[in-house]
Amino acid sequence: MAEPAPVARSPIAAAPPEAVVEGWVVSGRRSTSVLTLTDLTPLTKVAVRAEPAGPTAEGLAGAPAGALVTSVVPGEWLVLAEPGERVSVESWLASLPSGEPRHASVVDLTHGRALVRLTGRRAADVLAKECALDLGNRGCPDGRALRTAMAALSVDVVRRNRDGVPSYLLHCEWSSGQYLFDALLDAGSEFGIDIDGFRPPGLGTTRGGTT
Repeated sequence: MAEPAPVARSPIAAAPPEAVVEGWVVSGRRSTSVLTLTDLTPLTKVAVRAEPAGPTAEGLAGAPAGALVTSVVPGEWLVLAEPGERVSVESWLASLPSGEPRHASVVDLTHGRALVRLTGRRAADVLAKECALDLGNRGCPDGRALRTAMAALSVDVVRRNRDGVPSYLLHCEWSSGQYLFDALLDAGSEFGIDIDGFRPPGLGTTRGGTT
């Protein structure tokens, strides 16, 4: 089967060689560095707003396989899934109990938010150069999500370790994606940071989860 024509690009320039995943132009670079930065912007991103303790909130705790539900503000969630899964994610959300319909809203933010992953034992050291908060094991243990100022931007941080190695999902406004990516590369230069291209599954797991 012929590779689908690219229809979308991240605001973050793809490091060569380029590849196409679900219509997105991505970096096909493969790094062996112990500290890597990956552009995960092609992941499906769907925002949900509902009563913090209502039926929708309870339903979101049962994320399906391949999806991750994160929240940094009560009553607001971001559902992450693999590229091209918007329809299935929205179908799942539509099946959740909502109580009064006006109390729940669903908005596709796939092309509205940039998303990167920083992975490695020195990841917290990199973040410490751009953020005043402690994002190490004490201040941001595995599974925690928070919003903070980073590189003079408002950034949502989700600690999501990979195979026991510290790993952080960082997302910000679409227009600020390249700036954040470059700032992290600069901060990590002394630790040997390298770009690792996007490869499915971008979330690194097939199980569902809530953070």
